Amino acid sequence: MRLVEMGKDVVILLDSLTRLSRAYNLTIPPTGRTLSGGMDPGALHKPKRFFGAARKIENGGSLTIIATALTETGSRMDDMVYEEFKGTGNMEIHLDRKLSERRIFPAIDIYKSGTRREDLLLSAEELEAVRTIRRVLAGGNPADVTEHLIGMLEKTNNNEEFLQRLRDWVGIYEKDGCTTMSTSRYGK
Repeated sequence: MRLVEMGKDVVILLDSLTRLSRAYNLTIPPTGRTLSGGMDPGALHKPKRFFGAARKIENGGSLTIIATALTETGSRMDDMVYEEFKGTGNMEIHLDRKLSERRIFPAIDIYKSGTRREDLLLSAEELEAVRTIRRVLAGGNPADVTEHLIGMLEKTNNNEEFLQRLRDWVGIYEKDGCTTMSTSRYGK
């Protein structure tokens, strides 16, 4: 059944685009060309087509595909697959091994992660808050910044309360002329 066309919202979790591309690389007839890392360019056609199927249908449902891609594995093929898909999604979340080793969860690198059109998803007030957070936390150690931001979020019950407290924290931060937000004073 084609659930999206029937008005259903469908989510596919794919782990991973890299492994799917590698599997196609092993099974397709060779095209006679080879990309960096030994990948046949024809092997990327179907994974790209699959990933590109995500959409919202007018008078129908939606298909959301959440997929992972391996990076920094030491494999040129993995890096090439990542580069082929980079920028094709609406959102990228980069996980950070250093954060998970420090037991900071979610282990998301907030400097590398984001959505392409957050202006379509957030209210003007929320968008300004996101920009303020990025400005205030810019340049800090990703692990410390992520831990600090999680601490700030844990002190509030909802987005509205977080936005109000963020204004207070940023006011104190800017009044003090700080270069980084102190976790003990502003967050945890």
